[in-house]
This record gives sequence, structure tokens and C-alpha cells, in this order.
Amino acid sequence: MRNRTEPLSTMLHFEDFASGQSYDLGSLTVTKEDIVDYAAEFDPQPFHLDEDAGKASLLGGLAAAGLHSASLVMRLVATGLLNKCASRGSPGIDKLSWRRPVYPGDTLNATLDVLDTRALRSRPDLGMVFIKVTADNQNGKTVLRWENPILIAKRSPAP
Repeated sequence: MRNRTEPLSTMLHFEDFASGQSYDLGSLTVTKEDIVDYAAEFDPQPFHLDEDAGKASLLGGLAAAGLHSASLVMRLVATGLLNKCASRGSPGIDKLSWRRPVYPGDTLNATLDVLDTRALRSRPDLGMVFIKVTADNQNGKTVLRWENPILIAKRSPAP
């Protein structure tokens, strides 16, 4: 797999995020070896390990496990944005959907949209940024989408 974009060059804080912003997180290409190696370790179902089993399945071919696809996109989220912002983690993913299989040779392109922001009264040093992450394949077809909040440190905590 290969990340073809560079991360942001400045540290972002809660104050830098606003509803409606969109971030291009870059892309990576998935190989057959990536799919089989992940499946052998974490999801050893036949359609993730063997081309013939994949062809005989509803997936229509050897395909990445759903959580593998999500992990690949998480790499793009981390390198494309989170590693350059004052992220303090996330309380979880609210929605996650796999829209299409990811096949060997697919190039995943990810974007992150800011849905909303909210300062936290209980933690004046943090804010919550609500995001939607979308990954499309090289044909512009959405392969997965998720929504979740992220805790991000404020540059200047409220008194």
C-alpha cells in the first residue's frame, strides 16, 4: 500500500475546525498480498484468502475484509489529518457502512468532512469535532463511510 499525499504542514486545534470543511486525506492502493496477509491474521474467511472462493461468493472476487478496509482508511485519516492536529482520541464510531468490496489493485481515495463542532463544558481544554469519512475507489464509487466525533485540544482553553 502506498500513501500518495503529504500530511498537513501546520498543527490544527479545535478552533481551526468548522462545519462544512473538507479535507483530502490522500490515497493508497491495495494489493492482493495486503488482503491475504490481513485475512490470514485477523479474518480467515475463504473469500478473503482465496481467489476462487472469492469468485464463488457474493463478493465476486478476492476482497478485503471490511475491518481491513476501515483500517486502511484510518491510516489515511491519521497521516492526512490526525497526526497534524491536536487530537486526543475518539469516544467511538457512531456509524460505519461498507458500500462495496475492496479488491486487489483498488486505489482508495479518502475525504473527511466536518459535520459540526462543539466546545465541551466539562473539559474547557477540549472540543468535539464531528466528522464523516468517505473512501471511494478509483472509479469514484464509495466503498465505505463512517461518522464519529473526535476530541481535539483547544489552542486557548476557555477560562
